[in-house]
Amino acid sequence: MSNRQPDNLLDNLCVTAARMLAVDMVEQANSGHPGMPLGAAPMAYVLWHRIMRHNPANPSWIDRDRFILSPGHGSALLYALLYLTGYDLSLDDLKQFRQLGSRTPGHPERLVTPGVECTTGPLGQGLAMGVGMALAERRLAESINREEFLPVVDHFIYAIVSDGDLMEGIASEAASLAGHLCLGKLIYLYDDNRITIEGGTPLSFSEDTAKRFEACEWHVQRLEDGEDLDAIEQAIHRAQEETERPSLILVRTHIGHGCSRADSPEAHGSPLGKAVMATARQFYRWPDTPFHVPEEALLHGRQAVERGRHDEAEWWARIEAMRSSFPVELSRFLSQVADSRLPQWYEDLDQLRFNPDRPVATRNASGVALNAIAKRLPTLVGGSADLSPSTKTEIYHSKSGDAPERNLHFGVREHAMAAMANGMALHGGFLPYCGTFLVFSDYMRGAIRLSALMGLHVIYILTHDSVAVGEDGPTHQPIEQIASLRAIPDLLVIRPADGYETAAAWRVAVAEHRPVALILSRQDLPLLSASQPAGVARGAYIVAGEAEPADLILIATGSELHLALEARQQLIQQQIQTRVVSMPCWELFQEQPESYRHQILPPDGPPRMAIEAASSFGWHRWVGDRGIILSIDHFGTSAPGDQLLREYGFTAANIVAKATELLARQR
Repeated sequence: MSNRQPDNLLDNLCVTAARMLAVDMVEQANSGHPGMPLGAAPMAYVLWHRIMRHNPANPSWIDRDRFILSPGHGSALLYALLYLTGYDLSLDDLKQFRQLGSRTPGHPERLVTPGVECTTGPLGQGLAMGVGMALAERRLAESINREEFLPVVDHFIYAIVSDGDLMEGIASEAASLAGHLCLGKLIYLYDDNRITIEGGTPLSFSEDTAKRFEACEWHVQRLEDGEDLDAIEQAIHRAQEETERPSLILVRTHIGHGCSRADSPEAHGSPLGKAVMATARQFYRWPDTPFHVPEEALLHGRQAVERGRHDEAEWWARIEAMRSSFPVELSRFLSQVADSRLPQWYEDLDQLRFNPDRPVATRNASGVALNAIAKRLPTLVGGSADLSPSTKTEIYHSKSGDAPERNLHFGVREHAMAAMANGMALHGGFLPYCGTFLVFSDYMRGAIRLSALMGLHVIYILTHDSVAVGEDGPTHQPIEQIASLRAIPDLLVIRPADGYETAAAWRVAVAEHRPVALILSRQDLPLLSASQPAGVARGAYIVAGEAEPADLILIATGSELHLALEARQQLIQQQIQTRVVSMPCWELFQEQPESYRHQILPPDGPPRMAIEAASSFGWHRWVGDRGIILSIDHFGTSAPGDQLLREYGFTAANIVAKATELLARQR
């Protein structure tokens, strides 16, 4: 381990202040990861003090450089830098690291800590989100920059990434696509400390990382001394000059640098303890006073505030210089980055009409709705994991004038696709969507969960929603996926029943500023004269049988709603008064006033039967102890879809039989 100190004593003081603040946070909390901050502080300092354009007084400035700490366990380092550079984070906030209700949680969280761009923790997600941010930056630049003026959109996406990030499969997908897309504004610094929790990286990681990224068409540099601030700065400048390829800078660091646990797994995820802390303080000649910050280090770090104000003011001057020549474009641009939903985006959607005599798969209806919205909402961009002909996720006539192409081709990369959509949503200026088969949402789950955790406006289009997929067999027939998505807090899961419910689901998906999963059928479904698009926004509504007292309530979603309506007609012939409820979205229904929920499902009302060609998990909440569920709690098999539905009991006749059995037991 090198004892080399940077030449600039003030820089050295600031780096040490960041290091020691980080380890003091971990010690005070008796929880956290001190090793990464000790090793990676020099390159992080170079980024934050010498390189990045950012404004601590306005963390949401549009043209700021973005920074992602992909190994989120090193959050103490990020909080130290935010404090030292003048963000709205106090020393007391640092002292509350990892405590209940603090602004300094164990891993960085968006909207909790000023200056934190995205929630990171699951390794690889931050790396992949950065690719989405870089793609958003380029597309915004293409839409607004003009050759005769200084650019309005011109910023970089920086990240520190770790061994763990690069081991995760999502990193390979994201790196491959970033290189293919020539995202030159993407610059990652690799904290090459060669230590994992279980030991040295040779235990499980022996590839040549540089060659791997070179093969993915990245610009790659190696630095052997992670303490050399000037060399780090020069490498970043070289990366900035490379406009056609994303850049990876491999920086050789030492986990736990400066303490007696350096270069060992023990430095990773536990407080150093009194004795080891003493070795670090001695190495850095630092006072034995927790949270000590020399005044000159703080003053030096806080220069970022004035630089940030100057950089943002200079950016606004660029805006004003363009305004006389491009007033409409600039007004649209500023509105776009403030809110990706432009006025009157729904007008063509509300005018959609489907042929009542022609059944339509909800995936097809979704494609129609998507394009109706896209006509009026140029911020809507997305694509699928090489499945757009099947998921109907293509925007027709997606390029006009100088606007960039709006269809994104992610290739067979579900993990990276979802994370990149998050990155685009985080960056701002776009409403991203992405699509695949519902069964493959398992590959996207980590990113979908982060969408919900961050409250990001991302639309997930998930088709082929049941065993009706048919001959492809159980590997492609979703069973538990709807239930697993419904289990994610703050995610809206909508399974529409026909073309009009699908259009209404899209209206919700765009209007709601949170993630939405649209669950869509492969097979054609009849248009239901009784469907009520306005009811979709409330999560559930009465489709039939509202007027008369009911002996039975049938609750259905998606492709099973028309079966419930057919069964109702047969039950009425048996003098069984039956109410049918469409429940496309549990989450929206739960958010309705209790009076409305009781109107739809009276708490002391008749027995209920739920019908959904998927797992029964969660349905007991809606049918209660007296109700039953027609579901599929086993894997399917390879056969034509309509045969499988009959085999598993999804017929009006079977619904009637089970309903009458249910009522007989109630007597």
